[in-house]
Amino acid sequence: MGLWIVFLLGIGNFAAHRAVLESRHPLLAEIPWFFGRFSLAIEFAMLLGAMLMIAAGSLTWALLYGGYSLVNLGSAWLILTRRI
Repeated sequence: MGLWIVFLLGIGNFAAHRAVLESRHPLLAEIPWFFGRFSLAIEFAMLLGAMLMIAAGSLTWALLYGGYSLVNLGSAWLILTRRI
């Protein structure tokens, strides 16, 4: 059950991340062009690592990834609604 929840959170994280990269926010003009692809690879590595640890029986990693997802989705919301 924990794997499914983290997997669904990962889908949400990827969608939010992609939406931010495509938003043309002025903040993104200050980062190098290759950062977008590199940051998606890091996002994948974090999801994969969390899922592997959860499959090994670690509840802590599920909670940490859930917290990361809340912060990630919150910051994406701030950027997409131009509150930052």
